[in-house]
Amino acid sequence: MHIVVRAYTGKGANELGDVLEKHKADVEKLLRGVKGFVGYTLARTREGTVSVTVCQDKAGADESLTVAREWIAKNAASTGVGAPYVSEGPVILHLK
Repeated sequence: MHIVVRAYTGKGANELGDVLEKHKADVEKLLRGVKGFVGYTLARTREGTVSVTVCQDKAGADESLTVAREWIAKNAASTGVGAPYVSEGPVILHLK
């Protein structure tokens, strides 16, 4: 499995969380459509908003980055949020 973490901080990061929360059903549908999707978590942090996506392989994780970037550009550009800090890599341990 492969994981990708997107951390949005600074201007617009909290507002992005508001938009994502308001459109949870759309976000879920979008991410469940990613090939090899395993799981997704969205959380508010002191610095802004963080998402964690787990996929079966790197290709799915990369696809999740693309669909997330496109969705935000289309639906949350008004927040003014900048590009996220992205960290990705192979999963060592995944608990459910």
